[in-house]
Amino acid sequence: MQDIKRRIRSVNSTKQITKAMELVASSKMKKTKERLETTRPYFNAVGDAVNDIISHTIGVRHKLITPREIKKTGYIVISADRGLAGGYNSNVIKAATSHMKEKNEVSVITIGQKAKGFFKKRNYDIDGEFTHISEDPTYADAQNIGRLAVELYNQGLVDEVNLVYTEFVSTISYNPKVVKLLPLESEKNENENTQIEEAELKELMSYEPSPEAVLSYLIPKYIDSTIYGALVESAASEQSARRIAMENATDNAEEIIDTLELKYNRARQASITQEITEIIGGAEALS
Repeated sequence: MQDIKRRIRSVNSTKQITKAMELVASSKMKKTKERLETTRPYFNAVGDAVNDIISHTIGVRHKLITPREIKKTGYIVISADRGLAGGYNSNVIKAATSHMKEKNEVSVITIGQKAKGFFKKRNYDIDGEFTHISEDPTYADAQNIGRLAVELYNQGLVDEVNLVYTEFVSTISYNPKVVKLLPLESEKNENENTQIEEAELKELMSYEPSPEAVLSYLIPKYIDSTIYGALVESAASEQSARRIAMENATDNAEEIIDTLELKYNRARQASITQEITEIIGGAEALS
């Protein structure tokens, strides 16, 4: 009975911790979700502007949109700095490694302790490490990551860059996603482009002083905003995953406590029954 009581106290202490973590994660998720809702329109607008220039301009040339032979592929993998978030970290790392199987040579820029530990332990080429930003990312963090990715691409150290993060769908749904960051590609398909005459394309929009100059201004902002959007999406997904994991842990702790209390009551009842039996037996022996 004493062992069962100690076990109940231990599980109850764990339950209090998981409940507190659940409440903290819920609060952080709410704040991050609000930030996500305000940032999405911005990076969507920048992305649409860049895509319009690439899609609707004939003969545009820029070093960040011109494809080249792929010898080495760079990945930016966004994970969490902490665990206790269910399958959040393992899912995004699995998505990254699965995509890497198709490439000949890869290198990684890791965001978060979990991605850093995973790829370092397996001796991947690591071009950069960013930690302690996963729960509260800033635009400056995204700029630092984007600047490193563009520098690696411009120096020819990587021939393309993919961004791996967790897309926030809802408070109970989040999916790992791989997005090609460099070189930039138009979202318009070839069939749509071939249906529009060159003259019609030129009439759609005019850029001054030139499409290349506009792209040189917009592309760094597009890359930074895309990375920042992915950081915020991942942060919201992390807190959502942690909240669900801690909620499940709390529920499991309650079930364990109920089971242990039932065992305790049965053991106590058996002990009382045994004592009564011994008293009756002793009374009979005296008589």
